Amino acid sequence: MKKIRVGIAGYGVIGQRLADGVALQEDMELVGIADIAPTLSIRALHEAGMKGEGAQEYKLYLVEGADKAAFDKLGIPVAGSMEDLVRGVDIMLDSAPGGIGLKNKQLYQKHGVKAVFQGGEKNEVADVFFHGYANFAAGLGADYLKLTSCNTTGLIRAVDALDKQFGLKKVAITIIRRVADPGDYHRGLTNALQMDKAPSHQAVDLMTIMPHIEATGILVHTPVTHGHIITVLASPRDGKITRQAALECFEQHPRIRVVSLEEGFLGNASFFRYARDLGNRRGDMYEIGLWRDAVVESGDDIMFAINIPQEAVTIPETIDAIRAALRLQENGEEATGATNRYLNIGRFKR
Repeated sequence: MKKIRVGIAGYGVIGQRLADGVALQEDMELVGIADIAPTLSIRALHEAGMKGEGAQEYKLYLVEGADKAAFDKLGIPVAGSMEDLVRGVDIMLDSAPGGIGLKNKQLYQKHGVKAVFQGGEKNEVADVFFHGYANFAAGLGADYLKLTSCNTTGLIRAVDALDKQFGLKKVAITIIRRVADPGDYHRGLTNALQMDKAPSHQAVDLMTIMPHIEATGILVHTPVTHGHIITVLASPRDGKITRQAALECFEQHPRIRVVSLEEGFLGNASFFRYARDLGNRRGDMYEIGLWRDAVVESGDDIMFAINIPQEAVTIPETIDAIRAALRLQENGEEATGATNRYLNIGRFKR
């Protein structure tokens, strides 16, 4: 079987996890990663013998403007330039800081290489705004795809599951948003909650992916780091969504982990701790969490709450995007199924 050759631009919070995710795909080959400086992530990789998931070698390439002497001083091996990397791949996963992806796209276009961009880029960087479950067909054969943000990715999983089974008319969301990733120092919100102007971009983005659903939302920044929590009020087009029917729908979804307070899942930090106890690399969890206790009926509508593990949640959908762009599978069910199998997603449901 010929493997799809994949490169990654940016080895930060998302790039590290993309590298690990690709390394686990049996039909893909991680050719290398590209970055500009010997960051702590790169130094840790070097200390680990340039070995990542499954003890695979991660070759490092330098983007334009990088100071190779800084890498040489630390003994970090460099395989070449980012352009060398791009020449040797079928598709790039761009997880560079927001705004850099548009510049990188020029390099991808120069060499006729497809690319998938993360949610921090402007929508115009790509041909398709993509989600593996909600609009897989739109990404088939596309050259440039862009993922939704972490919140929107997880939100769409749950909304799409209900929509496919019951048919939704509208959703209203409230996002309780973590202010920064663990280890970040660039934001100083403490002892305060900060409001964003409504509607939140997640509601707008959901309508871009799922234009048949009316969505609106409010976002509140909170001084925590381990995950976001979103409440959703979903209205069916016809009839009523019962609590039991909604729970059965959610429990069938491989990328939704239904939990309860009684089990000890008291909040966002519970998921992070549980992922670490499972032995997951970096304490990551690909699934969103959904509290059984928070699924309630409101007339014909259904209300529920989900937890978004922001550092890892977009990884499966990014790999789905590779499958769509390179037409590894022709339908979303087969593609997401392959991604789930290689990432071992949903094993707790079997």
